[in-house]
Amino acid sequence: MNETLHRNLLLKRIERWEPDYNPTARLLRVPFSSPGYHTTLKNKDYVHSTYPSLVYAVALLDSGIAAYEARAFDILRTVISLQETDPEKDTYGIWPWFWEEPLSQMSPPDWNWADFCGKLLLQAEKRHGKRLPEPLKEDIRHSVYRASDAIIKRNVAPSYTNIAIMGAFVTAIAGEHYHRADYYEYGLQRLEWFRDFTNRLQTFQEYNSPAYALITILELSKLRTESVSQQVKAISDEMLGLCWKMVAEHYHPGLQQWCGPHSRSYSTLLKPETASFLQLVTEGTAFFLPWEQLSYSPEWFGSGIRCPEAYLPYFRETQTHTVREIFYRDDKKGFEKTAHSYMVPQYALGSFTREIMWNQCRSLIAYLDNGGRAAYIHLRVLKNGYDYSSALLTSAQHEGDVIGGLQFFTNGGDTHPVLDKKGGIIEAEDLRIRFEVGGHLDDMECKLVQPDQIELTAGNVRASLRLLYGMFQDSNELEPTPLQWTAALINELWCVDVVIHSGEKRIFDFNHIRTAAFLFAVSIGRSAAAPLEITVTEDRVRRSVSAVERTTGKKLAVTIPLKPGDV
Repeated sequence: MNETLHRNLLLKRIERWEPDYNPTARLLRVPFSSPGYHTTLKNKDYVHSTYPSLVYAVALLDSGIAAYEARAFDILRTVISLQETDPEKDTYGIWPWFWEEPLSQMSPPDWNWADFCGKLLLQAEKRHGKRLPEPLKEDIRHSVYRASDAIIKRNVAPSYTNIAIMGAFVTAIAGEHYHRADYYEYGLQRLEWFRDFTNRLQTFQEYNSPAYALITILELSKLRTESVSQQVKAISDEMLGLCWKMVAEHYHPGLQQWCGPHSRSYSTLLKPETASFLQLVTEGTAFFLPWEQLSYSPEWFGSGIRCPEAYLPYFRETQTHTVREIFYRDDKKGFEKTAHSYMVPQYALGSFTREIMWNQCRSLIAYLDNGGRAAYIHLRVLKNGYDYSSALLTSAQHEGDVIGGLQFFTNGGDTHPVLDKKGGIIEAEDLRIRFEVGGHLDDMECKLVQPDQIELTAGNVRASLRLLYGMFQDSNELEPTPLQWTAALINELWCVDVVIHSGEKRIFDFNHIRTAAFLFAVSIGRSAAAPLEITVTEDRVRRSVSAVERTTGKKLAVTIPLKPGDV
């Protein structure tokens, strides 16, 4: 890979950071954003953030410019001072997100910061130790020890893909660099555990996640580059091959989109940084922007990231293909989750057979060619305009057709799967199911052709959305209320909704709601012109509803309970 290009992009990124550095706080000042959990800060425009400040400090050192050294040293000292050093506290070894919010005020603190911050401190000392003052080198060493101790104590499962790898990097490389056999042995064992877990299904439980696949590739590449251990290098290469296969099979060159389904994603359309990453690692095979305009992350510098030659053809031309993989298996409960993707030059459709509707999940997502640019269709369940985590999708897909069911459950979270559990009781002014249609919408048609059917036309691609069953019955209602589609263009999005409630704030206690079940069908491409023949059956004895579609060569069937409950 072109080292000169990387260095030029790194220097440009450092220049853009210059106005954001606060010499008084000795940290970067960044716009405040929050996922709705961990931090309790609100109504802040800017904050001083620990992890981005460390990224900046390492970038300053990586630049090789002597004039940047003092600033980098100041940032390292400041961030180290914010780490919890009391071994009696649960937060020992981790950092707060922000200078403005101590660990004691976070709800809850983010233990991942031992991994995120620990790796950067380790890189700073390992790459630039000869330039660091001796007292600062000692401070970094002890800080990395504390982070490693926190990582080992927490001991995350290998299903937590990016943190499992990142923690292995911190401990294994710290063990090698500081001659700590205990850290190295833990890091190697953790990497082996991750490899064995991943090889069980030959894919990652954090399945096809644009944000976290990049982290996986980055951290495995760093492990391979930084480690002197042949065992670590071999495992890293093996896992990199699996990750690149997953990325390549889901990339659509014609639409220039990373297609779904995605277990975790922060953006439905490809973000500039993700596009820049793909352009760099494929050396322009996937081309988005002039090279000098790429959005560059300094963490890529010196990491050894590169797409293997075998997967470059996937980034050149769209080939019709299907990917169907089991990505989760619970042997105790006896169920699996399968990811299904179907890709043709005109569109891509992806779905999970079973997945929650968390804000980070793209459990059912389609991308359409609308005049050479991408439009998308994204299934969501919204409470007061934000994705409600305690809704569950069950689906079956064959090529461009999906039958799906949505139900509510009582033992999940609100905005997050586990951090804000409500026991199945929520307050809401608005509760609805939505097919969000966004992206490039010029000349797209969206029309209600029947009370239960919406038709979309994007360029030469047709899509049909059919509501097969929609009933909601609260505990005080004698009969369930049948629901139907509404469609409106709102804030440059087509919103195809099933509205459960909109108006005054009310309490929904899903422990006592009698019926809350929804079945639908999505057909894209040629199948949309001839709607599926579907039979819907309500079993009042078993309190369930089913949809079954049979045609030559395929059968799609979905059954969901009518009444919410634990899952």
